[in-house]
Amino acid sequence: MVVGMRNGHNIIAGFLLALAALFMTACGSEDTDSSGTVYQVYYVNKDETKLFSSEYVTETQDTDGLLAELLGQLSVTGERMEYIAPLGGDFTLLGDTLENGQLTLNFDEQYRKMDVIREVLVRAAIVRTLTQIPEIQYVAFTIQGEMLTDSTGTAVGTMSADTFIENAGNEINAYEKTNLRLYFANEAGDGLVEENRRNVVYSSNISLDKLVVEQLIQGPAAQGSYPTINPSTKIISVNVKDGVCYVNLSEDFLSQPYNVSSEVTIYSITNSLVELSNVNKVQISVNGETNISYRENISLSGVFERNLDLIAEQEEE
Repeated sequence: MVVGMRNGHNIIAGFLLALAALFMTACGSEDTDSSGTVYQVYYVNKDETKLFSSEYVTETQDTDGLLAELLGQLSVTGERMEYIAPLGGDFTLLGDTLENGQLTLNFDEQYRKMDVIREVLVRAAIVRTLTQIPEIQYVAFTIQGEMLTDSTGTAVGTMSADTFIENAGNEINAYEKTNLRLYFANEAGDGLVEENRRNVVYSSNISLDKLVVEQLIQGPAAQGSYPTINPSTKIISVNVKDGVCYVNLSEDFLSQPYNVSSEVTIYSITNSLVELSNVNKVQISVNGETNISYRENISLSGVFERNLDLIAEQEEE
């Protein structure tokens, strides 16, 4: 009889424990379901070749608090060191200012000492993380109050998430670096001067031939070199087939704001592209058309080959 009562008590106790466990589980589910907004925090992989993201959930809604939280997440490195925290390096974030949708992050001089590829990845991770905050549309980087410049000395300027998305819509996650030999105009505009660009960082989504044209449109970085292409020119397409590089540009290419000859512009493009191992000749078109002339004196109907006669001798410093 005693044994029967004891078994009965055990059954009731077990039932009550089951109910308690079910209640606790239900409460836990409610807490999980009531969690706040999900943000993607971007990190650099340990090989320093690309970005990846991790979900971060927060109930914080005010901009200052949310910015502080995401900056904190960008500073934390996992215990297993499986990734690199963008703000976890040897440099220091001195302060931040948010005004009219633009966030300015001010770093110390140590920021400049990063490897070129790592710096671009760190910058991309920070910008893509922080521009998820509704009140932040753009991010600018400064070093001790001065605007950050890239490896060519050009000011980086303001950045958005789209800054790190390639034209075709592919996210720029993986980077490489290369050396380029480009040709720009001399001071008189009647000859070409060579400019060697070392450690140019570019997305692996872009071909080297397109990179060359982009760099030419961007303009020279060295003293004694002058631009050859209208900076408003847009690249429609660049591709190589059987040793011929086909460059298709917007109609802005036909207008020339600089004092350079037609030949200098055409062979600035040609000589720069044939420096690539897979390019022997260049064909230039405008909006897909080749049956036109550039500045009325150079027909685009044919292909162009390297022209060494236009290369001016550079004075030794």
